[in-house]
Amino acid sequence: MIKGFKDFIMRGNVIDLAVAVVIGGAFTALVTAIVTSIINPLIALFYLPDPKTGAIGPVFTGLHGKEVTFPLGGLITAIISFFAVALVVYLVFVVPMNKWKERQAAKAGVVEEAAKLPTEAELLIQIRDLLEQQRGTTAPTRSTEPPSPSI
Repeated sequence: MIKGFKDFIMRGNVIDLAVAVVIGGAFTALVTAIVTSIINPLIALFYLPDPKTGAIGPVFTGLHGKEVTFPLGGLITAIISFFAVALVVYLVFVVPMNKWKERQAAKAGVVEEAAKLPTEAELLIQIRDLLEQQRGTTAPTRSTEPPSPSI
């Protein structure tokens, strides 16, 4: 039972998900505070806050004559928070977990080699040669280069 639990926990996707949720929640609060304290005042240098909602951003007159504020501060906060949390989770947890998995695979003697797949032209040449062999004719010596297009 303990071994099964250990195997379940050591799966990369379970650990990645758990770490992302916990660290993401904590780090989001930090990033939101930083953006609210620094980025929003920088935006306020260029745009006046809406007196009704307090939203910071450009103000336009709508079709019915009312002013509409596009709250850039909230949008920028969300974008920066997302990228900052994603970067921290990736660098602090995903990269070390991948390195650990590589070391475990190397210890176990598992070496992943990417097999070189043949190109489309090479596959077509092989198919041609096999068809000629099935017909009983010998394939004349041909160039393995694909024919050049004629103009």
